Amino acid sequence: SRQGNASATVAVAGTPQVDYGGQGGLGDVIFHPDFAHNRIVYLSWVEAAEGDTRGAVVGRARLSPEGSPPRLEGLQVIWRQQPKLDGRGHFGHRLAFSPDGRYLFISSGERQHFDPAQDMRANLGKILRLNPDGTVPADNPFYNQRADSTVAGEIWTLGHRNPLGLAFDGAGRLWEIEMGPAGGDELNLIERGRNYGYPIVSNGDHYDGRPIPDHPTRPEFAPPKVWWTPVISPGDMIVYSGGLFPQWRGDILVAGLSSKALVRVDLEGTNAHEAQRWDMGQRIREVEQGPDGAVYLLEDSDEGRGGRLLRLTPAR
Repeated sequence: SRQGNASATVAVAGTPQVDYGGQGGLGDVIFHPDFAHNRIVYLSWVEAAEGDTRGAVVGRARLSPEGSPPRLEGLQVIWRQQPKLDGRGHFGHRLAFSPDGRYLFISSGERQHFDPAQDMRANLGKILRLNPDGTVPADNPFYNQRADSTVAGEIWTLGHRNPLGLAFDGAGRLWEIEMGPAGGDELNLIERGRNYGYPIVSNGDHYDGRPIPDHPTRPEFAPPKVWWTPVISPGDMIVYSGGLFPQWRGDILVAGLSSKALVRVDLEGTNAHEAQRWDMGQRIREVEQGPDGAVYLLEDSDEGRGGRLLRLTPAR
């Protein structure tokens, strides 16, 4: 069943100044794994820079104690996209903590500039792995290349386009979903140090019609576990672990934008395939799981109407 949610909102003070427009704005909000004790919150957003350039950043702050007016205190930036570029697309800037709480993973888009995804001097088009305070773990795969590149040590994987979903499964494997170009949206199993090929390979082509070689032509690059043409335009994803839909437990749920759908991907170890798709009638920007196992979907706003927050529960 689908239920609309029209509850009141409460403004939180102390939030950063956000450069908003196009695909940029406030990107993600997650809790520190020990939030119950330290009340630390992580945010990603886009900041403006010189010469009409911009880039995503990640910061952390302490949320005021319960019972106090909601406020972020001591906001500190711990990571920035480098370099800053023009345009307002492909920021990525999704966040996920490893199941043991030791590492923060960040998705970083290639900003619609293609080549940065393969450039080890840029942290664009990459999945990054940091300590919770923003320092770089010494066991990262390219840590020893820091003398040649200030950002190489952060890089966990490379060759990504516009990664808009990050989630760990029950076995601790990291999955990522990203928008392809004209075709070729990808669901990837993220493995230490792998190169996922963009823009050298893709199962889609450039928007102007120029072909891009498909993944099978370059076996040295990690291929997607699932890919879509026509695209679904993924906005976000989760690995479902709740009890209200036991038949979905351990599967990926994807928010579809151009597909206007909720998509279920069945996970079987390291293999995956699309299992179901539900037409929601509106662009779905985000999917989240509630504490009781209900599934929440956030619609895009449209001209003349605001986007709704939907709560999905089993039909009675």
